[in-house]
Amino acid sequence: MRPEIDIGNVAEAPRQPLETALSLTRKAREDAMDLKALAADYDRDGFITGVPILSEAEAAAHRARLERNERDQGGIHYKAKLHTVMTSPYEMATDPKVLDIIEALIGPDILLNDATFIIEEPRTDAFVSWHQDLTFWGLSDDAQVTLWLALSPATADSGCMRMVPGSHKMGVLDHATGEDADNVLMQSQTVQDVDEAAAVMCPLRPGEASFHHGWTLHASMPNHSDDRRIGLNVQYVAPHVRQTKHDLDSAMLVRGEDRHGHFRTDTPATVDFDPAAVARWHEMDRLHVETQGSA
Repeated sequence: MRPEIDIGNVAEAPRQPLETALSLTRKAREDAMDLKALAADYDRDGFITGVPILSEAEAAAHRARLERNERDQGGIHYKAKLHTVMTSPYEMATDPKVLDIIEALIGPDILLNDATFIIEEPRTDAFVSWHQDLTFWGLSDDAQVTLWLALSPATADSGCMRMVPGSHKMGVLDHATGEDADNVLMQSQTVQDVDEAAAVMCPLRPGEASFHHGWTLHASMPNHSDDRRIGLNVQYVAPHVRQTKHDLDSAMLVRGEDRHGHFRTDTPATVDFDPAAVARWHEMDRLHVETQGSA
């Protein structure tokens, strides 16, 4: 039995209207929630949200590092495997508080499969349609969790994520594909006729995170605010999971043991954009697009 660990005075949320996210509420943080309770919420709803990971000052510092690299390197939005060329995403993805939660959800052996920044610019039409992450990823099993860690305010106005509670238990849903230039998803994949009334918004302050299951229906609307909506999106899998589309996928052991060896080994960044690491990163990003951009 795993010990119950205080993750920072997070408390269970009362059930409220649609504009309020399920599972956690900022207002009740004085009543600490343990990892067992978080795991129960995740199993029931397919996600947990509003989890404090960084202070707002720490989130601002990571944002500054990201935007400095954007100025120096060009666009970083939606590029795969950034933890292999940038130290900031690696630090956030391996934060002990994050890994404690991942362990509670998929077990003590954890592989970091991918880390990318998702950035929606202010006053733009970019959006993410209703979808299930695992549909086109090629993974053999759903022992996988996605972290979304906010570096700027994620609000209804800025297009925060919406999720459908319990949808991870509905199985694989049909997705229509297309070519919508405003849809962030590679294939514009969309689940049609989602019951919008069943969805809840998941607003996050800078430094707060959500964690969701690979079959949970989720979406986000355009950013109509005056600030960028910036989130670090990280994929974790249990080591028994494997890539079924090819044998070239890679990952990094961040906790426990890997007794399976299904993935090639990624190397964490020790400095930002080391030339040798950048050459490998370009190839990994290309492979990522080919893998997730096909049926």
